[in-house]
Amino acid sequence: MGNHGVSGASAAGFGGAADRRFADLDRATATIQPPFAVVELGAFDTNAAILRRNAIGKPLRLASKSLRCRALMRRALSQPGFKGILGFTLPEALWLAEEFDDVVVAYPTADTDALRRLGGDDELARRVTLMVDSVEHLDFLRRHVEPNPSRPLRLCLELDVSLELFGGRVHIGAHRSPVRTPDQAMAMAHEIDKRPGVSLVGIMGYESQIAGVQDAVGGAALRMPMVRFMQRVSKVELAERRAEAVAAVRAVADLEFVNGGGTGSVVSTAVDPSVTEIAAGSGLYSPALFDGYRSVRPLPAAFFALPVVRRPRPGMVTALGGGWVASGVPGPDRLPKPAFPGGLRYTRTEGAGEVQTPLRGRAADGLSIGDRVWMRHAKAGELAERVNTVHLVSGGEVVDEVPTYRGEGKAFA
Repeated sequence: MGNHGVSGASAAGFGGAADRRFADLDRATATIQPPFAVVELGAFDTNAAILRRNAIGKPLRLASKSLRCRALMRRALSQPGFKGILGFTLPEALWLAEEFDDVVVAYPTADTDALRRLGGDDELARRVTLMVDSVEHLDFLRRHVEPNPSRPLRLCLELDVSLELFGGRVHIGAHRSPVRTPDQAMAMAHEIDKRPGVSLVGIMGYESQIAGVQDAVGGAALRMPMVRFMQRVSKVELAERRAEAVAAVRAVADLEFVNGGGTGSVVSTAVDPSVTEIAAGSGLYSPALFDGYRSVRPLPAAFFALPVVRRPRPGMVTALGGGWVASGVPGPDRLPKPAFPGGLRYTRTEGAGEVQTPLRGRAADGLSIGDRVWMRHAKAGELAERVNTVHLVSGGEVVDEVPTYRGEGKAFA
């Protein structure tokens, strides 16, 4: 802990497995100046095994935005059960495809420079699959990429798998694709089939209302029964509609894959017979939002450390920086979660700040200038946007320091 070693945190009280874990992290990183990020490889590998078990034999397509670190992507893809990457931008996919041979871009692109590069490189065109969900997307591709019937661009059709109630007046889930019904999916498949230079090879549907919604948050106990009921209704509705849509598209195109889910829905998505592979990635780091899930309980594997630089009053310390807020609807659950010492909390007037983060709690009185506060980011890969490298810890030692996307000079968000 800074110049104090473990002694400062010991005053805050080490007791139990969690405390010993952070004592080990402190010792392993004693010579590294905070702020910095670490990934504990034992927990990372355990989480990979948990995801693999929950997928019940279906391949897991690794969500790159949940890691944003090529070294850790290699580690995940080298393990049984993982196959292929789900990227988030076409420039990212082109970069990754220089090394990895199967990258599906999860979101449509309007990057004309990247499209021209893809269309002009046979190897990249074989390795990268684009996402579409409208005739407008197909027209955009035709305007900017010269059709090549001998080597067509690979396309994946995104199906809207959100839940709609009361004739569509209530929408629950992400606002993504306009293609919702089996008839709409079939119409898009026919539209792709009649155009030269493109080939439909996959279908994707991300059920965010299941995979991305907490259902076990103690602080929102009154809301949880409603969330769980919504998810049960959605699973039943989606299983039937997705199966019909997949069957309709398979009547037109020879699909290589049907992708579904996310870490938060691996269990329920895996039992859908129409799905051939499952997207996952966040569960490998297990950020703070996953503390609120019942269906999957991965081990926290990614952390970042902030230095204590002030003691403004009894029961309070101030850490340098720390305002690493996650994307999504702004709220307390998007803030980093103080992990150690236990019992620290934000002040109401400052929260997690860009240059300083005051933290209150009895444990603060056991911390000295230079000691560390360990935090967990609310979401997974966004942590990598804040640091150039990640320190990999195994067996109580730092065994490697690897670059994030940012550390490799890449910014795709």
